[in-house]
Parts: sequence; C-alpha cells; structure tokens
Amino acid sequence: MAKVGNRQYKTLICSECNEENYRVEKNVKNTTERLELNRYCSRCRKHTVHKEKK
Repeated sequence: MAKVGNRQYKTLICSECNEENYRVEKNVKNTTERLELNRYCSRCRKHTVHKEKK
C-alpha cells in the first residue's frame, strides 16, 4: 500500500509568458525531476511547454 503524503500539488508556468496556468498532482518520492508538459496557454493562445514552478 502507498504511504500517505507522497503526492503534492505543483504549479506549472508557461515558458513563454510566465503565466501560472495549471496545478497538477505529482508523486515527489518517485518523480524527483521537474515536470515539463506541453499544455495550452490561454494568454499565448497556443500550445507551449509548461514547467514546474520553483
């Protein structure tokens, strides 16, 4: 059984306009590197790379 407390919410920011668009849940114990996902940015009006906020 998985331990309670390994998952945390992380904020994703657009790499082009730096707007905080998404909050995703991440297992911080299994995934130690930062997330980089292609998501739609409503400010840029296109798909861009979104990175995990520091």
